[in-house]
Amino acid sequence: MKKICVITGTRAEYGLLKPLIKKISQDKELQLQLIVTGMHLSPEFGLTYKEIESDEFNIDEKVEILLSSDTSVGISKSMGLAIISFSETYERLKPDIIIVLGDRYEIFAAVSASTIARIPVAHLHGGETTEGAFDEAFRHCITKMSYLHFTSTEEYRQRVIQLGENPSRVFNVGAIGIESIKSINLLSKEEFEKSINFKLGKMTALVTFHPVTLENNTSENQFKNLLDVLDEVPDLKIIFTKSNSDTNGRIINKMIYDYVEKNKNKAVAFDSLGQLRYLSAMKYIDVVVGNSSSGIIEAPSFSIPTVNIGDRQKGRIQGRTIINCNSTKKEIYDSLLKALSLGFKEKIKDNINPYGHGNVSDKILCQIKKSLNHGIDLKKIFYDFKR
Repeated sequence: MKKICVITGTRAEYGLLKPLIKKISQDKELQLQLIVTGMHLSPEFGLTYKEIESDEFNIDEKVEILLSSDTSVGISKSMGLAIISFSETYERLKPDIIIVLGDRYEIFAAVSASTIARIPVAHLHGGETTEGAFDEAFRHCITKMSYLHFTSTEEYRQRVIQLGENPSRVFNVGAIGIESIKSINLLSKEEFEKSINFKLGKMTALVTFHPVTLENNTSENQFKNLLDVLDEVPDLKIIFTKSNSDTNGRIINKMIYDYVEKNKNKAVAFDSLGQLRYLSAMKYIDVVVGNSSSGIIEAPSFSIPTVNIGDRQKGRIQGRTIINCNSTKKEIYDSLLKALSLGFKEKIKDNINPYGHGNVSDKILCQIKKSLNHGIDLKKIFYDFKR
């Protein structure tokens, strides 16, 4: 049996990978290996590895790399510890291939270690751009260390090829997050409200805001502007999902805590909603606000508007549901009012998500099995992209 090792470090990433993990676990020709790391193992971020265990997946290794710091020095130390720890883990598990998604620093470290260990990598969501975050560089580095590539749009497939990867190993399969939206049984509105112990209002916003890591100390000011705007919409209720472990993420999370303490009837906050509650929230809220990729990739499948603030997601392909704005109070306020207007909602009700329609995990697994059966030569030849 071929050993397929999936690595996950965040709540959002696990939710996206879950359909693929399930397919691997059910395949009689494959042995699933699951490595859990990063924020999953942190009490501060909700110990979300417990969600994985509650889904009855066996965790083969818990790789602890998250230090109690979100400074640039602390994160670099976490990356160093991650490379050491993953190299030891690979030596024990001896996977035939690893599967990773995205662009975070712990995934970069995991793939760096796998390259030295001569373990092939299958990478999801390569070729994308996020010009406001250092994830941009990590993503393209992961592409160059990976053997198989599964992109979310054709434009991103072409970009991976432009980076020198052979087209025969680059597949446009769409965004895997759309698969869960199409297949999962979402909660009813009453079930959702009970699960979060919070009543939705006439208007409700789902807010997720992460640091813009290629900017110097802008998080506090930008997020304060957003909170001030939320105060100016009196009938608006708010569901916050907390920031991740990027540089200055703790500043944002402290501000969320203080805001909710002062506005308990207006707002509620969660370290992690989990996939079921998060997607159910999108079904019933009126607008997504912040700078999370989910507002650009998953939210359009619900035909709900997204107010995308600042440069963190700059460069991503976007559908008609996205309203981009700078982080000033005026622009956020104007964009939020536009998103909540009946005219804009009518305009986007027949929106088509540019990231596909689901059925992604079967396509990925088919290509992985085919490559493993045919044999993998890690001595890649740089493919010169010619227009």
